[in-house]
This record gives sequence, structure tokens and C-alpha cells, in this order.
Amino acid sequence: MQDPFKNAQSQLTKVAKLINLDSAKLEKLLLPDRFVEVSFRVRMDDGSYQTFVGYRSQHNNVLGPYKGGLRFSTYVTPEEVKALSMWMTWKTAVVNLPFGGGKGGVKVDTKKLSEAELERLSRAFIRAIADIIGPDKDVPAPDMYTNPTVMGWMVDEYSKIVGRPSPAVITGKKIEDGGSQGRVEATGLGGFYILEELATKFKLEKDTTTIAVQGFGNVGYYFAYFASKAGFKVVAISDSKGAIYNPNGIDVEHVLEVKQTAGSVTNMSDVDVISNEELLKLDVDVLVPAAIENVIAETNADKIKAKYIIELANGPITPEADSILHAKNRIVVPDILANSGGVTVSYFEWYQNKHNEKWTKEEVFKKLEDTIKPAFKEVYSKAEELNSDLRMGAYALAVSRVTEKM
Repeated sequence: MQDPFKNAQSQLTKVAKLINLDSAKLEKLLLPDRFVEVSFRVRMDDGSYQTFVGYRSQHNNVLGPYKGGLRFSTYVTPEEVKALSMWMTWKTAVVNLPFGGGKGGVKVDTKKLSEAELERLSRAFIRAIADIIGPDKDVPAPDMYTNPTVMGWMVDEYSKIVGRPSPAVITGKKIEDGGSQGRVEATGLGGFYILEELATKFKLEKDTTTIAVQGFGNVGYYFAYFASKAGFKVVAISDSKGAIYNPNGIDVEHVLEVKQTAGSVTNMSDVDVISNEELLKLDVDVLVPAAIENVIAETNADKIKAKYIIELANGPITPEADSILHAKNRIVVPDILANSGGVTVSYFEWYQNKHNEKWTKEEVFKKLEDTIKPAFKEVYSKAEELNSDLRMGAYALAVSRVTEKM
């Protein structure tokens, strides 16, 4: 498996050359401001204690408080957390949010925990990192295998520690805990706004534009839902068990019902069941990797037929694959722009908490559109100016914003 932090560093080094970045600033940005590893004990239901290891990487905060998710997964590593914190710095900068980049996680298999054990773990982790987070310092959010319930426990624990209600310390909460309307749909919807921009820019006809979505979690589902509602043709969808394909189009809401009742999209009728790898190579107009990192690599990049790729997962394309796709004139909208809908609505939630405001879902969707679409235009013109691909355009824009402030 490729080291995601080395990937993130190599992307930064590449963009530094492109924008003639001062070497001292580059050196500073290649490493996080702070990386914390904590270990903490949790009482299990049987009365025994188990020790867990957690991390928080704070990459850069010149634009505002560190911001980034907390994941609970057996795959959490220091390298992954550092890489994701660096990508968060660029992600917040590219859409002009007053945040820096952070990321964290605990190495744990949540499927092996009861709900009570999960709650004790969540609270114990927040106690372990409480002195380095805060509404104006570092604002965590949900990520892989964490959710609004977990965020609610964490806010409650942090509020006890500081002795006052502190909803703005964490975003991605339930509405009743101070969460924002539209947060659930935000990342997928942001990706859909990117699709609309591509359609406008390249004059794509909705009803004939075919789309394959790899990954049918929350992000993949909402992207596919909004795209099909708008008249685009979603022809392939996958989850961890496999993929389905129907060249005439797929009823996205029905696929969700099938997944929820039968456990996988592959239980859908009237479709061809194919592999995730085959989905990536389908002859479609738009490919949306919305699952995990490094799915498009040197080994399969030259077999990708889609003209447009919208990265809704973090780091789904390796740097080597990037070069191959660019040489083949494939247009890749990079993750730091394409999946920034989530962090944008996180910012809206934080703002509402700080100012004691409540916005409607329609207001949130409109503000999200007004953030993402101009950002796409800025990235596109930066890429044209540098004669580069959109990833380098996005990075150049983001890194310049951060280094100007430094």
C-alpha cells in the first residue's frame, strides 16, 4: 500500500515548483505544526479494560482554527492522519474558508464494540485531546465510522471539561445538538454542483451523460441521487461487495432500498453484476470514485475510459495515475475541491453555533452552491494560467492562499 503522507508531500513539492514557493515555507508545510499520539483506557462491558491508541494531526492554522474529521478504523495510521490533515489545509483554502487543516482518529474496530463501549471510547478520546481542541483552536468532525451520535457524546464530554456548553467545538452534530441542516447531503451535493459546472463548461447534455459511481455510502448516494434527479444518467453503482451496471440507467433511490434491506447493491434485479475494478473501466462520460484512496493507480489508469473524473473520495488517484490520465486528456476534478461540500457545511454549522443562528436547508444548499461553483471557476482559470491539470490548479490556488498569509 502506498504511503498517503508521502503522496501528499510529493503533491506539495510538485506544486511548490510550479508557483516558485520559497523553500523555507515549503519546508514548514511539508510537516504538520503538531502531531499528537495518545493512549487511553476504556472500560469494556465485561468489566475489563482495554487500551486504545488515537492521533490528532494539526497541519496548518494560518487561515483559522484547524479543522478535520475523526475516524474510528483499524486502518488508522499516523501517515494517513498526517496526509489527511495536509489535504484539509488545501481543501479549506481552495474554497476560501477561515480554517486550517487537521485530522484525527482511533485505531479500533467499531463492529466489535457495544454502543455503551463506543460511547466510553468516544468520551475517553476527547478527554485525551481536550487541551489541544476548542472552537477557536481545532474543530473536529465525523469521518469514517464516526457519526452525529458520536459527535454529540464528544461535545457533551468537552463541555463538561471546560464547564460550559460548547457546541462550536465539533461539527457534524445532530440537529438537536446544534448541527446544521443539509450536513448529511453536503459532500455528495457539493460533488453534484461540480458536475453541473462541468456540464456547463463542456456543454454536456444531461439525459445522455452517463455516470458511474464507485462507493455507495452517504457521499456516493447523495451525489447519485442529486445527479439522477437533475436528469443525468447514472448507469453504474458499487459498494464493497461489488458493482451493478445498466446502460439504460439505474433507479438510485431503489438501489438504496435494496442495499438497506438485502445488504448490497449487487442484490438489485435487472442489472449486470460486475466488479468494482470493472466499474472503473466502464465506457462512461463521468466516473466518480467515492469510496477509498488509491483505487486508480499506475496499473489501471490507462484503462480508464471516462472523460471526466470527480474525486469524491480522498486521494482515490495516485500521483503516477494522475500523470497517465493527464496525458490522455482526462479531466480530473481533485478531491480537495470536489468533496469540499462537507467541510463547507461544517463551517456553516460552526458559524451558526458561534453566532447562535439557525439556517434552513434551502439557505444552506444555496450558500454551498455559492461557495463551490465560484471555487471551481477559480481553480479552472488557475489551471489554464499555469497550463496544468485541475489538481495542480487547485493546489496552486490553495497553497498560494496559505503561504501569502504565512
